[in-house]
Amino acid sequence: MYKIVSKQQLASNITSFWLSAPDIAKNAKAGQFIIFRIDDYGERVPLTIAGVDKGKGLVRIIFQHAGKSTTALSLLNEGEFVKDFLGPLGQPTEVEKYGTVCIVSGGVGTAEIIPVIDALKEAGNKVISIVGARTKELLLLEDDIRKASTELIVATDDGSYGIKGFVTNVLQDVISKEKVDIVYAIGPVPMMKAVANLTKEKGVRTLASLNPIMVDGTGMCGACRVTVDGKTKFACVDGPEFDAHKVNWDELISRLGTFKDLEKVSLEKFQNGGCKCHRG
Repeated sequence: MYKIVSKQQLASNITSFWLSAPDIAKNAKAGQFIIFRIDDYGERVPLTIAGVDKGKGLVRIIFQHAGKSTTALSLLNEGEFVKDFLGPLGQPTEVEKYGTVCIVSGGVGTAEIIPVIDALKEAGNKVISIVGARTKELLLLEDDIRKASTELIVATDDGSYGIKGFVTNVLQDVISKEKVDIVYAIGPVPMMKAVANLTKEKGVRTLASLNPIMVDGTGMCGACRVTVDGKTKFACVDGPEFDAHKVNWDELISRLGTFKDLEKVSLEKFQNGGCKCHRG
């Protein structure tokens, strides 16, 4: 059992937890993830590690209330427990001294980039963080990201804060003004695909953190398979980060939609009281 030490609401549908998980905190590296299960009846859900406190043995997760399991997780409070919390899983972020790195994020992916920024900065890189959100109210952890980065540029779709437009517009402007050695993208798949298309045209190496459907997290079930450079890879053990220019993005988008209808029904039943498995 893993205790929720603190809970913070970052937005109307995004929650931050710090959980007591000393072994994971001790071994986790930037870019890795955990899989949680609320109780014996819960599904296994992967979440990127958003931070660790090795001294206190704490691990941070930040999640959007997207389906039944994450909605049920959001209903737990400080002092309550999560049944399973497995990790660290996946390969860590590739960290070298590249020179200038652009980290492009959007949505809840923005909350997961701080460990990556810290690792790249520690390796001696200049890190330009480009963060996108639909509107100012959905922008996450701006002060923390600004403090961690060499430079932060914010873009909002509606122009309510920062630059009006998409992160790709900002990235293109940055690349036109200075030499960018590598780009790291994390966020909604259409956003990452757009970043990959742009940087491929510009000849800038790009890594993307993928979020396919995942079950066991150990490479046995094959649910998280993605096609990279024409070969089948498993995001849980080979990733989650891959060369963005070699990812079959259309296949990934299609596979992510496989259970959308069933997920919607499950969430509606839970919200209407039809499923009691996560309630006391």
